[in-house]
Amino acid sequence: MDWVNVITPRKLRDFWQEHPQAEKPLRAWEKLIRRSAPTHFDELKQIFGSVDFVPPESTVFDIGGNKYRLITFVAYSAQRVYIKHVFTHREYDLWTEQNRKGGKG
Repeated sequence: MDWVNVITPRKLRDFWQEHPQAEKPLRAWEKLIRRSAPTHFDELKQIFGSVDFVPPESTVFDIGGNKYRLITFVAYSAQRVYIKHVFTHREYDLWTEQNRKGGKG
């Protein structure tokens, strides 16, 4: 079985130290993604369900019953997931609004 390498998992830990209720769902996500070996987005969607591709290169996971958002870059051929941002739902909404207005994320 192939394994996915999670790049910058410290971002998960930093987030759940600030939001302790996020630890359990983020650990569950990390465990599942590490044991997965999706080769394309459709496979990832079958595994997680609550995941969206946001062009040009972000994959956004809904975590903890839609309480948190995990913004990643998935390199399928290299079997790597790069964690870009971890947000509460509210923080994600603000970040999304800033990006729509031409701000930098």
